[in-house]
Amino acid sequence: MIYVLKKVGFFIFQLWAALTLNFIIPRMMPGNPAEALIARMQGRIDARTLHALEVQFGISHAPWYQQYLSYLWNMLHGQFGLSVLYYPVKVTTVIGTSMPYTLGLVGMATIFSFILGTLLGIYGAWKRNGVVDSLQSTVLTFLQAVPAFWLGLVLLYYCGFVKGWFPIDHAYDDGMTPAFNWPFLASLLRHAALPGFALFITQLGGWMLLMRNNMIQTMADDYVVFAEAKGIPNGQLMTRYVARNAILPSVTGFGMALASVVGGSILVEQVFSYPGVGYELSQAVQSQDYALMQGLFLIISVTMLVANLLVDMLYARLDPRVRAGGGA
Repeated sequence: MIYVLKKVGFFIFQLWAALTLNFIIPRMMPGNPAEALIARMQGRIDARTLHALEVQFGISHAPWYQQYLSYLWNMLHGQFGLSVLYYPVKVTTVIGTSMPYTLGLVGMATIFSFILGTLLGIYGAWKRNGVVDSLQSTVLTFLQAVPAFWLGLVLLYYCGFVKGWFPIDHAYDDGMTPAFNWPFLASLLRHAALPGFALFITQLGGWMLLMRNNMIQTMADDYVVFAEAKGIPNGQLMTRYVARNAILPSVTGFGMALASVVGGSILVEQVFSYPGVGYELSQAVQSQDYALMQGLFLIISVTMLVANLLVDMLYARLDPRVRAGGGA
């Protein structure tokens, strides 16, 4: 119980720190969203129009402590303001529109690479130095070193431009309306194939190597040697005794990887013009859309903190030694 309370208390402190930094950093930048919108429109307006825009964007010239309290209240109610890039669309609408594409693309690539990489790592460690282990270790280690965006560029050029097997941009065909039907889903899958494969294949080697190394280290522990001496079947020894304990570091890494999914893969989404969170974040930075940047940074930060808390709880559940060390 003490372990859980410590983790929850630290989570609350981290959440407050993230909210505070998210409030301070945009206000240290020159100008404000209203002035950025005016600059994009390349027009001259009077003071009354500027004031009206500042009201719409929630810009206040009150003392900082009043702005901070108002900011916390708005964040609590999910009011992130209006986007300059997509004016007058709300930031929450932009995030809500782009989030499903990122979760579907980056999320599924991360989950599949984790599952397959973990299984390959278990098999490679159990049959280490064999032909399959040597081959997969060499190939996947090389692919892990390849940047996902560079592999995406290669796939885009050859499979998209040269062969025309897959679309080269966006998330679905032009002229289609998002709907839960087979034509739209088929188009969605075709557009996600190349960026998804680039993310999947470059992440696979990391999960395989992590699990393989953990397995090899765990197999040398005394309790595994004792269980093997007792005549425990190989299948049970590999899964219940070795893999169950060796997977703990991978669980932590997987939790963090899932949390980072919300932030998208900026370079890969940029290469394929895929309308996910990463692409929107890059567009917001280029357009000086402070409200959208602030909303995206907050969502990413909170997701990382929540994922970290859940991983800590899961880790304590899988390994009782963690709870004992935390004072439970």
